[in-house]
Amino acid sequence: MMDEEHHSSHIPQWKKDEVEDIKELIRKYPIFGVVGIGGIPAKQLQKMRRDLKDNAVLKVSRNTLIKRALAESGDVQEMEKYIDVQTALVFTEQNPFKLYKTLEKSKTPSPIKAGTIAPRDIVVQKGPTSFPPGPILGEMQAAGIPAAIDAGKVVVKETKTVAKEGEAVSQKLAAMLTRLEIYPMEVGLDLRATLENGLVFTPDVLAIDEEKYFSDIVLATQQAFNLSVFAAYPTADNIKALIAKATTESRNLGVNAVVLEPGIVDLLLGKAQSEMLSVAALAASNNEDAVGDELKEALGAAASAAAAVATETVEEVVEEKEEEEEESSEEDGMAGLGALFG
Repeated sequence: MMDEEHHSSHIPQWKKDEVEDIKELIRKYPIFGVVGIGGIPAKQLQKMRRDLKDNAVLKVSRNTLIKRALAESGDVQEMEKYIDVQTALVFTEQNPFKLYKTLEKSKTPSPIKAGTIAPRDIVVQKGPTSFPPGPILGEMQAAGIPAAIDAGKVVVKETKTVAKEGEAVSQKLAAMLTRLEIYPMEVGLDLRATLENGLVFTPDVLAIDEEKYFSDIVLATQQAFNLSVFAAYPTADNIKALIAKATTESRNLGVNAVVLEPGIVDLLLGKAQSEMLSVAALAASNNEDAVGDELKEALGAAASAAAAVATETVEEVVEEKEEEEEESSEEDGMAGLGALFG
């Protein structure tokens, strides 16, 4: 006990204050996370702190002091295992998912340094560069980039993966990627874990594909609606569809069963007329004298109507095609404007 008191008395006051400051932040905010700050220049880190000030508090401190504060703050010591080199703490009232999204959005592309392990496959795309012919051609080839001269410019002859994920990037390749303005790294606060109400959330849980999540909800809603309609399970959302389905089915039953009801008779007469014309057309094709003049006129009128419908259908298809081409042209034009104005 005396040894602990003696050791404590030799701890500088600023360290004690720092530990107390961290403990106060842990008490004040319902959520805090451990973030990695490796590779972030001091100036950029200060900017990130300012950008986060409306949503979170970023606290940079020594790992030993962070661990001491966690040890003295109750049931939060589980977060200690996420403390590694170049660590900071972030405190917020946002839920962990929003915090993760905020931190990911704040990341910016950055050049890769020689000897750095590629975080993913690094690909150089085929196409022209801004370089005129010169020593740059040999330098690109030495870096493993297939380059050539075309129309007075240095071009990349083919798309090539110049470094695979997990490989160390050479000095020549790192320098050339920077000159080509290819930035494989992302600089930003790397969230390692967050704590909320005793639950630890890691990035693999927090990284949600929002578009897929939304499409899954839409699909599930559609499937649930269809199931309720087919099962005839009435709800406020599907009652109109159920009534429309029942009306259609009862009308079809009435027609097929030849039920002489006011709402069915017109359909029955139309069906009988259509069947009669089909029989007359078949008879006339075998013997023109098998049908009378009046029926021939009816067959001619039906044929003309069918031809008119076919013509209208063709015209509609042509119009739709022209509209699609016009829309495509407009979209291309807008894309060009977007590229022009950034």
